[in-house]
Amino acid sequence: MSLRAFHIVFVTLVTLMFAFLAVWSFVIAEDRGGLVTALGVIGVAGALGMPVYGVYFYRKARNILL
Repeated sequence: MSLRAFHIVFVTLVTLMFAFLAVWSFVIAEDRGGLVTALGVIGVAGALGMPVYGVYFYRKARNILL
């Protein structure tokens, strides 16, 4: 597996983990404390930000010849 392919797979997995963190903190978690809410906000930000970074990386890596 090339470094480019690994990076794309890693960004996809991290995005899914951020989405799970957001779902856990806002839906599944029984405690609605400040830390759980902060983790949910971080999860939402990561779930929205990582695909943006993934598209940026894909466009940049597409021009790299290996």
